[in-house]
Amino acid sequence: MRSRIVRASLLLGYLASIGRWMDMPVYGASADSAPDWSGQTAARYLDDREIWWQQWPRAQRDQGTICISCHTVVPYAMVRPWLTQKLGETGIAAPEKTMMDSVEKRVRHWSEMAPFYSDEKYGKGKAVESRATEAVLNAVVLASYDSRQGNLRPITRTAFDEAWTLQQQTGELAGGWKWQDFHLGPWEAAESGYQGAALLMIQALNAPDGYASEPEVRRHLDQERDYLRRGYAAQPVVNQLYILWMSVKEPGLLTRQERKALLSTIRGLQQPDGGWRTMAIDKRERVDHSPEPMESDGYATGIAVLAMEESGTKLRDRSLQRGRKWLAEHQGKNGAWSARSINKQRDPNSDAGPFMNDAATAYAVLALESGK
Repeated sequence: MRSRIVRASLLLGYLASIGRWMDMPVYGASADSAPDWSGQTAARYLDDREIWWQQWPRAQRDQGTICISCHTVVPYAMVRPWLTQKLGETGIAAPEKTMMDSVEKRVRHWSEMAPFYSDEKYGKGKAVESRATEAVLNAVVLASYDSRQGNLRPITRTAFDEAWTLQQQTGELAGGWKWQDFHLGPWEAAESGYQGAALLMIQALNAPDGYASEPEVRRHLDQERDYLRRGYAAQPVVNQLYILWMSVKEPGLLTRQERKALLSTIRGLQQPDGGWRTMAIDKRERVDHSPEPMESDGYATGIAVLAMEESGTKLRDRSLQRGRKWLAEHQGKNGAWSARSINKQRDPNSDAGPFMNDAATAYAVLALESGK
């Protein structure tokens, strides 16, 4: 009789656990790191924002193409293929397909496409900056997709070739690229080209079919590595985090002492609530002299946690655990993580108001899943 009661209790406990599992969100962080969060609502938010961007009049470019934004499109391209795979979706999300079609069209007809920004409208040198920036980001977008599919497509090779063609060979920027500079951090400022170069190297190293080991590609990557090494010490912390991100896959980018110092800096900048704030890792004067945001945000916390994870920091690391916990606890009901402009105070209901949220959401998802 006692054994039957025990078996019945075990069965009821098992069924209850199944019920709880079925009620959980699509994703759940490990028990020792963070509570549950929802990948489905994150995907829905990112899809909705990509649709909005594709319809925004200011994002429209020639021949029916769409501008690639560093805050909305590029992070979306980096994370959406992964979400598709992990959510068990079939095919490609509709807004992702529209985005990919536009990028591929611009890559395929590169010589016929007008730059996103012209000298006539935006000032001398902006067309050259725009062209180089777009070439890098085209390769980042397409390689992000291919790395999840496990096959490097010819169109992605073409995008890389277009970026390598515009890689600087001499001068201060040798190994890097001229970059779009509108004095707006973190993606359109003087130092943003360093971050863009680092992001391209990350995608080249992750590209399938042994792309990074091809002799001609390796030559370009060696030039890029030299550029990143030369400029590392002068970079804001946010840019150094991208180097930490790829340091395992590209030995020699960081010395042991530099890695230790950067990790110490990151831990020192972590806020009492476990998160990080963007103004602390990318210090700059706000153009409207408004008070800088003091609260932790999804972008800074996402990139800090992601870089620590990708560089081999153990999940039992207390600082990393606290960062992951902050991320999992701060997803909004709409699926997004929040962040605020580091340049000036923006109306959250304006067109530009949610741009930082878009990047924050993508990096938060990448961080939460990278450490699993």
